[in-house]
Amino acid sequence: MSSNYEAVIGLEVHAQLSTDTKIFCGCSTNFGNPPNTNVCPICLGHPGVLPVLNKKVVEYSVMMGLATECKINSSSIFARKNYFYPDLPKGYQISQFEKPICEFGKINITTAAGMNKDIGITRIHMEEDAGKSIHDQGDDTLVDVNRCGVPLIEIVSEPDIRTPEEAYLYLSKLKQILTYLNICDGNMEEGSLRCDANISIREAGETKLGTRTEVKNMNSFRNVERAIQFEIDRQIDLVKNGEQVVQQTMLWNADLNEAYPMRGKEESHDYRYFPDPDLMPVEVNDEWMTALKNKLPELPTARKQRFINDFSLPEYDAEILTSTKELADYYENILTGTKNYKAASNWLMGDTLSTLKEMKISIEEFPIEPNLIAELINLIDEGTISGNIAKSIFPDLVETGKSPETIVKEKNLVQITDTSAIEGIVDSVLEKNEAQVQEYLGGKEKVIGFLVGQVMRESKGKANPGAVNQILRKKLEGRR
Repeated sequence: MSSNYEAVIGLEVHAQLSTDTKIFCGCSTNFGNPPNTNVCPICLGHPGVLPVLNKKVVEYSVMMGLATECKINSSSIFARKNYFYPDLPKGYQISQFEKPICEFGKINITTAAGMNKDIGITRIHMEEDAGKSIHDQGDDTLVDVNRCGVPLIEIVSEPDIRTPEEAYLYLSKLKQILTYLNICDGNMEEGSLRCDANISIREAGETKLGTRTEVKNMNSFRNVERAIQFEIDRQIDLVKNGEQVVQQTMLWNADLNEAYPMRGKEESHDYRYFPDPDLMPVEVNDEWMTALKNKLPELPTARKQRFINDFSLPEYDAEILTSTKELADYYENILTGTKNYKAASNWLMGDTLSTLKEMKISIEEFPIEPNLIAELINLIDEGTISGNIAKSIFPDLVETGKSPETIVKEKNLVQITDTSAIEGIVDSVLEKNEAQVQEYLGGKEKVIGFLVGQVMRESKGKANPGAVNQILRKKLEGRR
């Protein structure tokens, strides 16, 4: 980005709530069912039907508001947002406009440069989803209305974001909170989490907002980052060439790495909002609010700080371990069997995460139970096996699910700690490597690494490395 300009970015995020049924009827929200099967007269908008609000939608919305430090409005109302799409049978969407359920919150992010920044949340409101138009079936456009009436919350940020990196971090933190609360699975590929970006530019130091465009159709956080950068660069080029930025909606094409105009950008008056006459105001009293506060889990920022304070972990470790609730839970389950907090962190962040990546599975699908990782750590700490042996049997744990102790015994890998046995191996190695012994005695101390390696090879990795080093040095020094 040119240093003469700064971007002003606001994000509108739609999160599909993980309820079993839709927001105003009893139809299933299950993803992947055959087209047009999760439907009824209510979500199809037949004449004379009446919507009935799903209480869980309200609870999930309030919980997200509480988790992002929003003001929870004791009374909010639903409105009809009028527009015509082929996949919107009613001709309007039930949403919230003037009186949303949550307002004035914030999310804190930390940039790569270490800067902490609060991104304001203007509002969180409840609404229903529209259907889906399918355009890749020959000459015809097909409509699947399974998604009509699926419950959403829309989370609208303040225009506080200045860079694509900040947008990425904000979205990541938002998804993290949603999944910790277990109110949204955060799956962008299935449409459970969708993001539209409002972008404008202005000269550095200017306070007046520029003309904004909206970019849609981004199916990953990285695509959001790329699309925002593209649009910032496009707008700067227009301004530099003396052209005007036109207020419009853009579609992102990830394959071409570019955005192209879709339509003129609508304003709120284009939707002719008015209160929905079929739905009563939503009242959230103090008693209900207190009950929902008590249902909140430990949130990621608090959990990260606890990991640092209680387990003396570096901030980097704590950040990774609390990146998902499932990973944090797995880590704490390891600690029920060992108090070596850092070793547990290392095994989880190293061999475990790389195995998950290689197998393309989540921590919930990982075949090694947490207590077996604890057992592996204890075997090392007790001196039964070395760290290298532990690493060598890790694939066996993944493949068989057997306990580390069982595998160690089956493979006869118990560490040799008997000093007399180690001395015998050391004497044999020194005898076979007289040239290296003389190099050591001549002042080349680094050669001891080679000799240690030879001892470990002769012992098939079973000799205690600490004892090997100690005995080797003693015997070498004895030859001076």
